[in-house]
Amino acid sequence: MKILICDGLHDSGLSIMQAADGITVDVPDAPSADEVKRIIPEYDALVVRSRTKVTAEVLERAEKLKVIGRAGTGVDNIDVQAASARGILVMNTPGANAMAAAEHTLALMFALARHIPQATQSMREGKWEKKKFMGTELYHQTLGIIGLGKIGSIVADRALGLKMEVLGFDPYLIPEAVAVLGVECVSLDELLERSDFITIHTPLTPETRNFLGRDALKKVKRGVRLLNCARGGLIDEEALFEALQDGRVAGAALDVFAQEPPTGSPLLGLPNMIFTPHLGASSVQAQANVAKAIAQQIVDYLQLGLIRNAVNFPSIRARDIERIRPYLALAQALGRLQGQLCTPVQRLEIEYSGSELQELPHPPLTRMVVKGLLEP
Repeated sequence: MKILICDGLHDSGLSIMQAADGITVDVPDAPSADEVKRIIPEYDALVVRSRTKVTAEVLERAEKLKVIGRAGTGVDNIDVQAASARGILVMNTPGANAMAAAEHTLALMFALARHIPQATQSMREGKWEKKKFMGTELYHQTLGIIGLGKIGSIVADRALGLKMEVLGFDPYLIPEAVAVLGVECVSLDELLERSDFITIHTPLTPETRNFLGRDALKKVKRGVRLLNCARGGLIDEEALFEALQDGRVAGAALDVFAQEPPTGSPLLGLPNMIFTPHLGASSVQAQANVAKAIAQQIVDYLQLGLIRNAVNFPSIRARDIERIRPYLALAQALGRLQGQLCTPVQRLEIEYSGSELQELPHPPLTRMVVKGLLEP
């Protein structure tokens, strides 16, 4: 079986794949979209980071592809729906780079509060503008965190250590779960109105695109400072530009952009903006962690059928894999048979019986029946 790695991978991950029996690995140097489309029919697995776009057009040519691995968390550069339609697993590595992204957020928050990049540039120009760069302390300031997943939770923990007051908004967590973090659970409007700093840590989805747009930025506390180290597109950059110009937002720090690189963005010319080129996960430790995680996940799936951290299929635990494997094959075969016998299909019932099946997870079996049913 062959694995294609499009965006490079830390040696710790490459060594895992290269040592695996029956697997060969190719690592072309930054292949173009056309080159990926040309060579993808040869491969059983594809590993990408954020640069390569795995579109429906690419997947149409992926005749042998079984699994796509995202060395990182966000999968917005992968057409998950198109992959699912072709029975291709999409895996990511949630949490493997969480510490790096959280620490980068904190680094930008300090830099934003004390104008460190601007003061550095001023001194490079031979100036000594001490009064110009009056900053603000983080101590006793209010930090609003939108999204309290792995990264948001780490940011909250570190901010509490700095004696900041931390507010949290996450519609997927109950207030009790937020309280365990030591964070005050509030509505989005209250978070916007009370926060001195706001950082966002959510995936980019149709629901979260431009989450902080004009309407939201009209509700913020005047003089707030904004941070985004999650995904480009969560903040409406045009609305942010307007808010920075009129002083509603005192400053902002962006590691990610709707278009990367953000060539020609008017934000680049504002003195109260600081930027980094998508460095959230760019630590030596994070790159090693995500590489090892995705490499082991891909190898385990290709060799053993073990599924971990799939975003479009239920995970199968290692202790269940050997017992469930024959049932997965049977489920797909039964679904394929029904798909050939019954046209059209209006309703599907699946009944599980037998003591062993009662001890195994049913969602993966259900998915395999449906996959087999739809194949014809």
